[in-house]
Amino acid sequence: MSKRDYYEVLGVERSADDREIKKAYKRLAMKYHPDRNREDPQAEEKFKEVKEAYEILTDEQKRAAYDRYGHAGVDPSMGAGAGGADFGDIFGDVFGDIFGGGRRQQRAARGADLRYNMELTLEEAVRGVSKEIKVPTLVGCDECHGSGAKAGSQPQTCPTCHGTGQVQMRQGFFAVSQACPHCRGKGKIIKDPCRKCHGEGRYQKTKTLNVKIPAGVDTGDRIRLAGEGEAGEFGAPAGDLYVQVHVKEHPIFVRDGNNLYCEVPISFTSAALGGEVEVPTLEGRVMLKIPAETQTGRMFRMRGKGVRSLRSGVEGDLICKAVVETPVNLSEEQKDLLRQLEDSLNGAETKLHKPKAQGFFDGVKRFFDDLTS
Repeated sequence: MSKRDYYEVLGVERSADDREIKKAYKRLAMKYHPDRNREDPQAEEKFKEVKEAYEILTDEQKRAAYDRYGHAGVDPSMGAGAGGADFGDIFGDVFGDIFGGGRRQQRAARGADLRYNMELTLEEAVRGVSKEIKVPTLVGCDECHGSGAKAGSQPQTCPTCHGTGQVQMRQGFFAVSQACPHCRGKGKIIKDPCRKCHGEGRYQKTKTLNVKIPAGVDTGDRIRLAGEGEAGEFGAPAGDLYVQVHVKEHPIFVRDGNNLYCEVPISFTSAALGGEVEVPTLEGRVMLKIPAETQTGRMFRMRGKGVRSLRSGVEGDLICKAVVETPVNLSEEQKDLLRQLEDSLNGAETKLHKPKAQGFFDGVKRFFDDLTS
């Protein structure tokens, strides 16, 4: 039986940090712990599955291998599996910070992920573009290399918590753990801080990045720039930067997936007699053939003139909606000509020239006849 995705097991996003993973683990470990589910034979297996996912995703190297290669990148014989785990030890590890058994050393937090909203024109989204962006973020200090300590010195283990980042406060029967007030939960203290970052190991800076937007992106797509988020604490891995794409409205085209839509005004005479009209595409102007007796709303499909799919490479179509344009600002001579045309169309052959109008008025007549009958 194939293993489930570790992120799915814990119910977290792939971008989740250690704190989110540990929170999810605590909740699920409490839910499936065999001591709490003695009548459920499946609880033990679920507990082992949760434990295995937690151990992989909280180990930086194993998590990186899993993200890249999946389960094949993680060797259970190296300690990824949880088959031989002792439930008493596991329970103490998870809930030790509540019941006084916290033994793990505090780990530096991974940097936060960042989001950048990028607006693109339709042409940029369809063709692809490179954009230079400026992102205010926290960067690792290049003077102390993220340690926070002045060059030539090193952070020291906190004498209060002995590097765990937590101290215990006894309240009667219970021993409750809390962040060490001396090192603020970091497990280390800096006696001689770096002058550039003031002992934080990172500082605020606006980074300039060049982002390559692939052809075919659409509103809602996002581009991940690994390691371009905030720098982690004291040399921990940086977060990621997610560029969120929003395509602005276009004055001519409306995009729906890989297809483009536009309205094409055609003259009264072209609609009646047929002809050609020039229409725009993203690649230039082309001629569209209009057949005689074209009505408003008729759709014309121009294959391959839409958007090339980002994922499949399939090209969409340009769909043009004909809109018959009524003449305006007519001279008296033009009005007389139209009246003559109208008179000629209203003769005995009206049904031939105005099939929709004739059908409409016939329907109206039947409607009122039914009301009066």
